[in-house]
Amino acid sequence: MELAFARRNGQERGGHVADARTGKRFPLELPIKIQNSEQGGQLAAMTGNLSAAGVYIKAGAGLEVGSNVEFEITLPPEVTGAKENVVVQCRGRVVRTDEPAGSGEESRGVACVIDSYDFVRHS
Repeated sequence: MELAFARRNGQERGGHVADARTGKRFPLELPIKIQNSEQGGQLAAMTGNLSAAGVYIKAGAGLEVGSNVEFEITLPPEVTGAKENVVVQCRGRVVRTDEPAGSGEESRGVACVIDSYDFVRHS
């Protein structure tokens, strides 16, 4: 499976867009660490799907639409083809939140665009 990352710097324009997704989405459930500056510390969550331009996160705590987020995703070798995990630190924005799907489910869905990213190199 090929997973490509690209920098995206777009602007929204007027008009109604039914689905603003770009690029192929991969249905990957991976651990994600979200920097939570409002509450301090990190929030652990899981991805629901991932693309070069964005990520859908299943998070227990809500993030506000329009807020800036920083998060770290660890991509396993099966996804990247590398010999070791690849850690990607991303900066982006929350563009949509979804309420929990079921009555017993606590996780909310959070859609984020990725504005920039850096690969973390461990020495």
